[in-house]
Amino acid sequence: MDPKIKKQIRKVVNLLKNCNSILFVTGAGISADSGLPTYHGIGGLYNQKKTDEGIPIEIALAGQTLQTKPEITWKYLLQIEKRCRNTTFNRAHEVIAKLEKKFNRVWVLTQNIDGFHKKAGSNNVIQIHGDMHKLICPKCNWEKEVKDYSHIKKIPPICPNCKNFIRPDVVFFGEMLKEKNIQIFNREVSKGFDIYFSIGTTNTFPYIQEPIFKANQTNKPTIEINPSTTEVSDIIDIKIPAGAAETLDEIWNLYNQIT
Repeated sequence: MDPKIKKQIRKVVNLLKNCNSILFVTGAGISADSGLPTYHGIGGLYNQKKTDEGIPIEIALAGQTLQTKPEITWKYLLQIEKRCRNTTFNRAHEVIAKLEKKFNRVWVLTQNIDGFHKKAGSNNVIQIHGDMHKLICPKCNWEKEVKDYSHIKKIPPICPNCKNFIRPDVVFFGEMLKEKNIQIFNREVSKGFDIYFSIGTTNTFPYIQEPIFKANQTNKPTIEINPSTTEVSDIIDIKIPAGAAETLDEIWNLYNQIT
């Protein structure tokens, strides 16, 4: 590892020694070491080109398209899910779960719909965009947790109760965030944290930027782990331009050495 990055990691660990609470804000980059693409929107598989129907992937995966042409939305959901199948959490997710057990209060705000944080053992997770492994019926109370979509043979899949089409419990383009997740988000962010991490996210959405801006305004330390420059990089206290899994593993090992 680059000596400059190691120096930054030591600074982070020294800050952690005096902390009781941590917020991790995570995006697609934290799952890159699991083999998942860091999507443009949700469609890195379709960067710089349109779908078979001649529309952008964001339109194919929009809530309005799901309502009017669910077969199109499901066509690309199946392609994306198949690309992600048989992947699992990586060392970055594991370290965050371990840190939850070390500190008094640790929360994860994730944009990812892969469910890896919970699978790795984190309990305090706000999946602000939902979880692709939970299927629901928008017309009745039917819901089901699934490992993958391999059982889906006909699209759109139909609810066994009311015969309406079902959907993943995720926020599609153009849809509102779930009120329950917003309430948890507002509750925890309003309490404040001793230190804030932004990991593998471009920080495009205002509600993802918000905790970092709050930290900046209240003089709380902020750390960004991302090889790229993002929307909040210019206000971050410690920038680590490296991968999430390697960096968090180094932070974990050093923290345990000196505490």
